Amino acid sequence: MKKWKWKWTWSGDRSGKEDSSGERGSLHTWKGYSYSVTPERVLLSRPVLQAALGTRHGILLVEGGQVYSFGEFPWKQSQVSEAGPLKPVLESALSGQRVVAVAAGSFHSGALTEDGGVHMWGENSFGQCGLSSLTVVPNPTPVAVLDLDTSPPHTIRVLELACGEQHSLALSAQHEVWAWGSGCQLGLVTTIFPVWKPQKVEHLVGRHVLQVACGAFHSLALVRCLPPQESRRTLPDKCGQCHQLLYTMTDKEDHVIISDSHYCPLGVELLAEGEARLGPGRSPPLGLQSSPSEPLLSSHTSASAPGPHPSITEHTDYESGRAVAQNGEVLTTTDSDIAAAGTDSDQAVGGAGSRNSPNPDDQAVKEYLKLSDTSLADETAKMTIAGASFQPPADSLDLLTSDLIPGVMPVTTSSALNSLVSSCASAVGERVVSTYEALSLKKMINYYYPGVGGVAGVPGGVPGGPAEERVRLEESMQGKKSCSTGDIREEEAEGLSRRLSLPGLLSQVSPRLLRRTSRPRVRAVPLTPVGGLPEAGELLPSLQTEVWSWGRGEEGQLGHGDNLPRLQPLCIKCLSSKEVVLVAAGAHHSLALTAQSQVFSWGSNSSGQLGHMASPTTIPRLAKLSEGIRVWDVGAGAQHTLLLADGDCYQPILYYSGQQVREGVQDAPQDQTEGYSYTQQPVLLPFCMNLGYVSGVFAGGQSCVALADRNVMGFIASLHELASAERKFYCKLSSVKNHILRPLLDLGENYRCCYSSAGQRPWVRESLSTALGPASTVLLRSLARCYSRLCHLTGQHSASLTANLRRRREFKNLVMLEHASIFLDTYNEYCCSVGNFLVMGGFQALAKPSLEFFGKCPELLQRLAESSEENIPLSDLLVTLFYLPMRHLHEYGRLLLKLGTCFEVSSVDYQKLQDGCSKFEALALHLKRRRKEAEYTYHFWKSFPGKMTDSLRQPRRRLICESSNKALTLQNSGRFSVNWFILFNDALVHAQGVVPYKSLFSTHHVFPLATLWVEPIPEENTGLHGLKVVSPEETFTLLACSSMEKAKWLRSINQAVDQAMSGAGQSGSGAGQRAEPPISRTASYTFYKDSRLKEATYEGRWLAGKPNGRGVVKWLDGRIYTGTFKNGLEDGFGDYVMPSKTLNLNDHYQGHWKEGKMHGIGTYKYATGELYEGSFQDNMRHGHGMLRSGTLNSSSPSVFIGQWVHDKKTGYGVFDDITRGEKYMGMWQDDQRQGTGVIVTQFGLYYEGAFNNNKMQGTGVLLSEDNTTYEGEFSEDWTLNGKGVLTMPNGDYFEGSFTGEWGSGLKVTGSFFKPNLYDSDGDKGRAVKLGRLAVRPEEKWRVVFEECWMRLGCEAPGQGENQRAWENIAVALTTSRRQHRDSPEMNLSRTQNRTLESLEFIPQQHVGPVTMEKYDSIRRYLIKACDTPLHPLGRLMETLVAVYRMTYVGVGANRRLLLQAVNEIMSYLARIFQLVRFLFPDLPEEGGAIPEPSSDPQDKKDSNCTDTQLESPKPGRVVSSSALLLPVLLPRLYPPLFTLYALEKEREDDVYWECVLRLNKQPDVALLAFLGVQHKFWPVSVPVLGEKTEVVSSTKDACFASATETLQQISTTFTPSDKLQVIQLTFEEITKEVMSSLEDNFLWSMDDLFPVFLYVVLRARIRNLGSEVSLIEDLMDPCVQHGEHGIMFTTLKACYYQIQHEKTT
Repeated sequence: MKKWKWKWTWSGDRSGKEDSSGERGSLHTWKGYSYSVTPERVLLSRPVLQAALGTRHGILLVEGGQVYSFGEFPWKQSQVSEAGPLKPVLESALSGQRVVAVAAGSFHSGALTEDGGVHMWGENSFGQCGLSSLTVVPNPTPVAVLDLDTSPPHTIRVLELACGEQHSLALSAQHEVWAWGSGCQLGLVTTIFPVWKPQKVEHLVGRHVLQVACGAFHSLALVRCLPPQESRRTLPDKCGQCHQLLYTMTDKEDHVIISDSHYCPLGVELLAEGEARLGPGRSPPLGLQSSPSEPLLSSHTSASAPGPHPSITEHTDYESGRAVAQNGEVLTTTDSDIAAAGTDSDQAVGGAGSRNSPNPDDQAVKEYLKLSDTSLADETAKMTIAGASFQPPADSLDLLTSDLIPGVMPVTTSSALNSLVSSCASAVGERVVSTYEALSLKKMINYYYPGVGGVAGVPGGVPGGPAEERVRLEESMQGKKSCSTGDIREEEAEGLSRRLSLPGLLSQVSPRLLRRTSRPRVRAVPLTPVGGLPEAGELLPSLQTEVWSWGRGEEGQLGHGDNLPRLQPLCIKCLSSKEVVLVAAGAHHSLALTAQSQVFSWGSNSSGQLGHMASPTTIPRLAKLSEGIRVWDVGAGAQHTLLLADGDCYQPILYYSGQQVREGVQDAPQDQTEGYSYTQQPVLLPFCMNLGYVSGVFAGGQSCVALADRNVMGFIASLHELASAERKFYCKLSSVKNHILRPLLDLGENYRCCYSSAGQRPWVRESLSTALGPASTVLLRSLARCYSRLCHLTGQHSASLTANLRRRREFKNLVMLEHASIFLDTYNEYCCSVGNFLVMGGFQALAKPSLEFFGKCPELLQRLAESSEENIPLSDLLVTLFYLPMRHLHEYGRLLLKLGTCFEVSSVDYQKLQDGCSKFEALALHLKRRRKEAEYTYHFWKSFPGKMTDSLRQPRRRLICESSNKALTLQNSGRFSVNWFILFNDALVHAQGVVPYKSLFSTHHVFPLATLWVEPIPEENTGLHGLKVVSPEETFTLLACSSMEKAKWLRSINQAVDQAMSGAGQSGSGAGQRAEPPISRTASYTFYKDSRLKEATYEGRWLAGKPNGRGVVKWLDGRIYTGTFKNGLEDGFGDYVMPSKTLNLNDHYQGHWKEGKMHGIGTYKYATGELYEGSFQDNMRHGHGMLRSGTLNSSSPSVFIGQWVHDKKTGYGVFDDITRGEKYMGMWQDDQRQGTGVIVTQFGLYYEGAFNNNKMQGTGVLLSEDNTTYEGEFSEDWTLNGKGVLTMPNGDYFEGSFTGEWGSGLKVTGSFFKPNLYDSDGDKGRAVKLGRLAVRPEEKWRVVFEECWMRLGCEAPGQGENQRAWENIAVALTTSRRQHRDSPEMNLSRTQNRTLESLEFIPQQHVGPVTMEKYDSIRRYLIKACDTPLHPLGRLMETLVAVYRMTYVGVGANRRLLLQAVNEIMSYLARIFQLVRFLFPDLPEEGGAIPEPSSDPQDKKDSNCTDTQLESPKPGRVVSSSALLLPVLLPRLYPPLFTLYALEKEREDDVYWECVLRLNKQPDVALLAFLGVQHKFWPVSVPVLGEKTEVVSSTKDACFASATETLQQISTTFTPSDKLQVIQLTFEEITKEVMSSLEDNFLWSMDDLFPVFLYVVLRARIRNLGSEVSLIEDLMDPCVQHGEHGIMFTTLKACYYQIQHEKTT
C-alpha cells in the first residue's frame, strides 16, 4: 500500500480563551499529551457539527449541511502537486445536498444526506467506496444501497456510516447493517473480494442494531438485546459447518463420558495483501452465533505462545465481593467487572488449571464422587483458581439476571441434550438417570449459557498447548462474571467443566448436594427491568445492549479471548450486561462506553492506548481512571484513545491514553514505536479547561479533535450541568444497587455455609427470609424491583442527555419535559415501596443481617448514604440510604429553573421550563410528606404493640391521627367502656373494651374510608361538639372535647376519605383542595350485618351510605347482581345470576327491578332450560310474557305467550305444544285452560268452544280437514259426549246424542238427514259460522294494551293526564338511551340515536286543532315511534307483532282462522287509535273529517273544479284508523296474514291460475280478439329496446307492457291503499297507451275498458290474485269504497271471477 506523508497547520486562536462572540461548534485539534502541546483552533465561517478523522485527512460537517475536507487527499488530482499546509476545502460536489453525518476511513470518506443517501470518495482499490472499475474516487459520488431481494429493488435509507481501511459499513433505517469493500471484516457470506456493491450482513438480520464502528480491519456493532422469548432457542445438534455432532458420548465399563469438545477450525486464511479466502473444501460459516447466550461452537485453538501466562486474579473482599483499592476507596466496579479485570503482575496459573492429565475433568469427577461430606468443600476449593473472587450464589444470580438480560435467560433443554440423556439411560440403565437427577445435568451443561446460574467451570488442561489453555481460562473467567459469590456447593455441581463423567452409583453422591438440588428456589426479583420501562418506549435509549465484533483479530481487537479472525459477527459475551451505549474502533483496538460512564478497552496495547497495562488484552477490561471520573464520550485513533469525562465540576475534561507524538518525528510509521513514549494509564490534558464546554471528541491517525461551545448566557453550562448531574446520580444508584442491594438480596438463601479466613471452620448465617419474615421479604423484593426501575430510567435518561450534548444541545425535546409523567410515576412507585417496607419494620429487621454483612466496613453505607453522623443506628442509615433518590427531584427542579433563567420571562421556553420545575418540586414536597407519614406510622406501631395492632398493620396503611388522649369519645357509651378511634389513610378503626379487664380493647371494627360519610352536628341545640358518622350498616355519633378538636377530626376524616377515593381511581382532587368529599361516590364494601346482603360484596356507586346507582353485588353462594340501585335496593335495569343447587347450572334474570324485587320487563333463563320473556312483579311473572319450556330449549317443544298473574297463566294466552302438534288460543286460569278457546292441530282439526279444568268441556264446534263438522257437547279433549249435530262434507248430517273420541269411533243416537238436492235454503242453514265460541277480538291481549297505558301513566285505558303521558315517554326514551349507551352489547346505530333524540322532544302537534299539516306530522311521528322499541308505542307494536306471529304461524296457519286473524287486526287498529287520540286529543274520531285550510274564493273555485275531476277524496281528509295505522302495522303482520288468505283461496286460485296459463299461450293479437277488445284499442306498434316495432300476429307479451309491469307490483305492496294505488296507476298506463292513437277527449266506458283490463290482468300473471283481492276487500278503508278506487277494485275483482269461468274454446 502506498504510504502518504502529510503535515498541516492552521493559523488560528491558540490562546484557548473565550471571546465575546458567543460562538458554538468551535474546532480544536492537537497531537499527543505532553504539557507543551497547545491545541489549535480552526476558524470556519459556520459552527462545526461533526468531525471524522482518517490516517492523513479529516472531514468536517458544519451547520447548514456543508462538508469540508482537510489534510492530504492524493485522490484529488488537482491537489497532489501542491506543497505546503492544506486548509479546509469545501466539497463542492455536495452542494445542493444537505449532509447530516460524515465518516472517515484510513484513506477514504463518506457523507450521509438528509434523505438517507450515501456519498463516498477517496481510495477505492479494495472497493471501500462502493464504486466499481475505479481505484480512486476524487469527489463525493452517490452510492446506491439497494435491497435486491425485493422486486423491484428499492433504495435503503441509511442512518449512519462507518469507514475502515478497506471496508465501509452503513446502518439502515431498518437497523440492519450493510457492508462493502474487502476482507473478513465485512461479515458477508462470500469468497469474492472486493465487494463493490453494498450487501446486507445477513447474520445480524432480525436484530436491532444501534451503532456501527470500523477499525482498520475489524468491525463493531452495538445491538439491542433480543426480548426474552426470542433468545430462547434450542442448541443445534450438529455443527453448522462440518456437520459433526456437537455432543459425544463414550460408554465406559462403569460410567458414561459426555463431551462437547467438538473442534471446527474457522477455515480462514489471511493473506499478506489483506484479502481473505476460505480454506479448501470450506463452505462459508453460517450462523456461528445468533444470540449472546449461544457459545461459539468452534474451539479457539492457536499456536503456542512462549512466555508465562498472566493469571486472572484479583484480591477481593471475601464477604461482599467488593473490590477495594489500596487506599481503601471503594471502586465503582461490580463483581462482574472484578472478574473481567486483571492485575498488572504476571503469575502462573495455579490449582487445577495447570494440570496436564489426558482427561482432567474425568479425574476431577471421580475424585469429587469419592469426597466425604466433611471434606467436600475443601476439595472443591482446591479445584478453583488461586485467589479467584468469591461470587454471589446462583440463586441470587437468578434474582439479578434471570429476568433481565435476554442473553442470559434460562434456556430449555435442547434436543441434543434430550437425546443425549436418553442415550445415557439406554447405555447404563437407571443408575445414570438417577445420578443425572441428583447432579442436575441441566446445570452442568450450563457452561453453554454463561450467566444463567452456572459457573463456567474449572479450566483444566486441555490438549492443544498452553495457548488454548489460556483461552479456556479467559473464557471461564468471562463466564464467572455473573456467577455467585458464595455457594461452594453450587460450584460442586455446576463447576465441572466441559467434559463430564457420570458414574451410576447414587450412593456416591453427596447427601448435602442432594439436599441442595432438591431444594426449591425462591422466585427472583430482577434488578434490571426487562425491556426497560414500558411507558418510555422509543423515547429513551436502550441500555440492554450487546457488542458484536467480526474481522481480523490478531491483536485481540475482537474481544473474544483469542487472536483468531471471525468471518461473521459474534457477540462479546462479557459486555452483554454492561449497558454499553457507545462503541469506537481504533486501528487495532476497540472501546466500549457504558451508561455507568466506564470505558472497556481491548485489542492492541502497544502504546498504552487501552488505558491499562493488564494482560491479556483479548478480552474487554476497564480503563484505569481515578475515582469520580465519569467518561461520556470516546475517540479512538491509530495508537491512542481520547476520553471526554466529568471532573470535579460540570465543565468537561479530557484524558489521553496512548502514544506521545514528538515534534519533528510525527511522520514515523505507526508500527514503529521505538523511541516513542506512551501512557501507562489515561492522563489529564492540562489545556482542556481552556477549550470551553467540549461536546464531543474525535480521533484518527495521530490526531485529536474536540468540538467545544462557548457558554452563551449560561445555557451551555446549564445543559452540561444537567447531564453531568444525571450521570453522577446514575453512578450513585448503580453503586447502591451493586454494593448494597445485590448483597442484601443474596442473603435470601434458606441457609448458607460461609468461610471466614483461611483454615477456620465455616459458620452458618441466618437467612434473610427468616430475619425479615415472609411479608417483609416480599416487600423487600418489591422495593428492589422499584429501585431497579428507577435506576434503569435514570440510566436511560442519562444516556439521552449525553446524546443531546453530542448532537444539537437543545432543551425542547428533553424527555423529562415532554414526558414528565414517566419520571413522576416511577418516583411515586419507588417512594411507596420504601414507605411500605419502613412501615412494616423492614429496615429494623434488616439491620441484623446487614450488620453481619457490612460489619467490617460500615463506612461504605455511610459514604453511600452521604451521612456524616457518627454512631447512627444501622436501620436509620438504611432508611436514609433508600430515601436518598428523592433528593434528586430537587436537583431536577433547580437545574430546570437554572435553564429557564437563560430565557425571557415572557417567552414560551421559560414557561415550559418553569412548568417542568414546578412538577418536580411539587413531587419532591409530596414525597417528603409521604416519608413523614410512613415514619409516623412506624413509630405508632412501635409504641402500641399487641395482637390488635398487629392485625391492623398493613404495608400501605398510614396513620393520620388517633384518640389515645381521649380527645374523641362515643356518644351514649357505657360507664366503664373505653373507646379508641384510629384514623388511617384507608379506614377508621373503632376499638372497644371494658376498664377492669386486663385486655383493655377486646373488640375492634374497621370502617373503610371510601364508604364513610361524616357531617358535623350543629352545636346550637345540644351544646355538644358532635360528628355524625354514617357507614353502610352503622350510624353513630362521636363527641370531641372541644370545637377545635372537632374541626381537626372533621377535616382529617374528610381529607382522608377524599384521598382514599382519589387513590381508588376517583376524579377527586387532592387533600386540602376540597372542603369535603362528594356525597355520591364509587367504592367497594363487604356487608357483615345486613341479613339480605350478609357477607356479600358490593362494588359501585354510593349515596350517603347506601348503594345508589350502578353497581355489582356478589354473594358467597355464587349469586351475582349487576345493575342499578336506589336507596340500597335493586332498582332499575339489572342482571341477576343465581346458581341452582340441584343442577350444575345458573338461573339468569336480565331486566328491570323495583325496591329490591324483579319488577317490569325482563328475561329469565331457568337452569332447567326454560326461558321466560315478559313482565314481572314482586319477583313473580305477572303481566304479559312468553315462556319457552322443554328439555331441548333450542327446539322449543312448547311455548306459551299470554297473560300471567302471580306466576301463573291467567287470562288470554296462546299455547303451542310443538310435541303434540297442537295450538291453543283461549282463556286460562291458574295454569289451566278455562273458558272459551280455540285449538288447531297439525292434522287440520279445528275446535272452538268451552274449556274447563284444562279439558274440552261444554259446547263446542269441531271441524276436520275435509269439512266434516260436529257442533255439540264435549266432556274430554276430542271426546264427544251429549247432544250435537254431525255434518258431512256433502251436506248430510246426524242429529242426536254422541259419545266417543273423535277419530276412534263414535256412538250416535239420533236421526240422519239427507237434504233435498234442490233444497238450497236448507243448505244455507247448515253452514257453521266460526268464531262465535272463540274469544272475542277485543278481549285478546288486553294486558298488552294495559301495560302500554300504564307506561303512559294511566291506571286504566283513557284515564290519565295527557301531559304526564308525554313526560313519561320522554323519561322512558332518555333512560333507555342512556342504558344502551352504557351497555356496549346494546349499542344503537347512529340513525336510531337520531330518531330517539327527535322523539325525546314533546311534539307541539298534540295540542290545538288538527290541520292537514299537523295530521302529516302526527303520521310521521307515529312511524318513528312504532319503529323504536324503546318508545311505548314501539314496544306495543313489537309485542303485538310477536303475539300475532305466535298465533298464526306454524300450526296456527289454519285457513279457518282467517276471519279471527282479520278481526284481530281490526281490533288492534281500534285500540291503538284510542291510544293515539289520547296522546293527540284534538285528532277527530274514526270517520271524522279534517277541515280544509282557509283560502280565498278563487282558490275555493279552483278547488271545486278539481274536485269534480277527482273520483276519490284526497288521503287524509277523512280520519280513519286504517289509513293512519295500517301502513305501520300491516307490513309487520303481512306474512302470516297473507298465508291464511292463500290457504283460504287455494282452490279458487288454482282454477284461476290454470286458466291464466292456458290463455297466456296465445299471442297478443289472438288474445285481444278472444277477449273482445275493440280494434281501435289494439296497439299498432310497440316500443322494443327503444325502437318502434309493428305488432304482428306472432307478437307476444308486447301490447300494454307498461300497464302489465305496473300491475305486477301489486304483489310487492302491503296495505290496501298501496295496492289500490297500483291498480289506479295501471288504469292510467292503459289510458296513456290508448290515448296515443285516439282523440284527447276520449272517455272510457266500462264495456270498452273491461276487456282491455282483463287482457292486462292475464298478462300480469299474478299467482295469488284471489288472496290479494280478498285482503283488499277485508281491510280497505270504508271511505274509498264508493269512489274511484272502489270502482277500479270492483273491475279487478270482476276480472278475477271472469278468468275463473272463462271458456277457452
